[in-house]
Amino acid sequence: MASRLTGRRAAGAARSSGSPTEVLLDGGTPVMVKRADGPGAVRAEVAGLRWLAAADAVRVPVVLGSDERWMVTERVPTGSPDPAAALRFGQSLAALHRAGAPHFGAPPPGGPEDAYIGLAPMRNVPGADWPRWYAEHRVLPYVRAAVDGGTLGPAEAAVFERVCARLPELAGPAEPPARLHGDLWNGNVLWGADGEVRLIDPAAHGGHRETDLAMLRLFGCPHLDRVLVGYQDAAPLADGWRDRVALHQLFPLLVHVVLFGRGYAEQALAAARTALTE
Repeated sequence: MASRLTGRRAAGAARSSGSPTEVLLDGGTPVMVKRADGPGAVRAEVAGLRWLAAADAVRVPVVLGSDERWMVTERVPTGSPDPAAALRFGQSLAALHRAGAPHFGAPPPGGPEDAYIGLAPMRNVPGADWPRWYAEHRVLPYVRAAVDGGTLGPAEAAVFERVCARLPELAGPAEPPARLHGDLWNGNVLWGADGEVRLIDPAAHGGHRETDLAMLRLFGCPHLDRVLVGYQDAAPLADGWRDRVALHQLFPLLVHVVLFGRGYAEQALAAARTALTE
């Protein structure tokens, strides 16, 4: 597969199993080969990586070849998280967000409307008003899916519905659409051996910049304090952003409820109640 998509002979057996898989090309060049998780997933990821790269801000692995089912990217040698790299990452992330998007929910150029966040479907439907768009396309679809799957009860769903009803007052000052990575948890942050961060596995779309930052906090990120210092130096966040972290975490938490079940439901409900009380 790597040979067909790159035009270079594979010189060595895969050094790991599953997807993505590391393969050595002729000459000893290591690459990562990844199989699609669903229809359109490769097209969405390739378009997302190229859209992020086009901002000339954060670094991403170079796409070396792809088709409808498979993609090949360069392999990034990794090192240890470093405070100086974290500071630069925060500055680069701010620059990525400033590159903007045509609308909230806008897909990357060439990317499909029906995309993915991890293994979960994610629709990129353009909207002009972030609170309404976030409710309609990032919170309520996953609440409904969780109720349909028996993971959330109707009374629990009502908590999220109350958040959505109050989003115009909870959302803070209006901001233009930012160019988001969209699935920015620590596992998608590669600390390169060269001291520079790369981002992988985007669910890229136009959104609110605080969503990327809230996701970094959700599952922990090394030197997050330095990331935030770098970000704030480059593009200060609106007053009250700390009070809105839980609001922006609702989306990834509800995705986890749908994908992984009841274990994340209480955490999502706690975030919703926090958002209502801040």
